[in-house]
Amino acid sequence: MPIHQAQSHVSRAEEHIKQLKERFNNVSEVRVDLTGTYDGLKKMVPQISATPKEELSLANTRARLRMTTLYYFAGLHSYVVAGTGNKVEDFGVGFYTKYGDGGVDLSPIADLMKSEVYALAAYLKVPNAIQTAQPTDGLFGDDRTDEDQIGASYDELEWAMQMQDAGKSENEFSGRNQEVFKIYEKMHHSNQHKMLPIPVCEIPKELK
Repeated sequence: MPIHQAQSHVSRAEEHIKQLKERFNNVSEVRVDLTGTYDGLKKMVPQISATPKEELSLANTRARLRMTTLYYFAGLHSYVVAGTGNKVEDFGVGFYTKYGDGGVDLSPIADLMKSEVYALAAYLKVPNAIQTAQPTDGLFGDDRTDEDQIGASYDELEWAMQMQDAGKSENEFSGRNQEVFKIYEKMHHSNQHKMLPIPVCEIPKELK
C-alpha cells in the first residue's frame, strides 16, 4: 500500500511477499497504490503552511488510509487484520498511529520486545534486508528513522521499559541512561490515550 513510498521500502515488501509465496501456498498479493487517494485528500482539506502539526497529521493520515484499505479487504474475505506492533511500541512509548496501524483485530507480536521480534525474524528466516533495515514508519516521505523521531533506539527503550517495570525512577540514573529514561517516561505518559480504553462519560441515573 505505497503512498509516495521510498523504493527501498517497496522492494523489501516485494522480497518478503515473494518469499512467503514460495513457502506457503495460501499467500496471495494485492498492490493498492494509495498515493492518488492521499494526494486527493490533501487537496480537499485546509492547508496550514507546513507546520509540524500539519506534517504529523498528514503522516498519520497515511497510516489511517492503509487501515481503511486493510479493513476493506478483511470485509471482502471475512479476514481479521493483524497488527505489527511490539511491546515497546504498543505498551511502552505508544509509537503508532491511533486508528491507523493501531487499528487491528489481533496483535500477534505485541507481547514481544523488539529484541525478541528480531530473534523470531531470524528463526523464521525473514529476508535479511528487512532484519537489517533501520526501523522506520515511512510516513513522512523521507529517510527519518524511528530513532530519529523518538530520540532513542529500541534497545535503549527496551531497557527503560524494564527499568520502569522494576519501579525505578529517573533520579536513579545519570547521563545517557537518565536521558533515555526521561524520553521513555514522557512518551509513556503522553500516549496513554492510545493504550487505555476510550473514556466514557457516565451519566448519573438520576439525570437519564
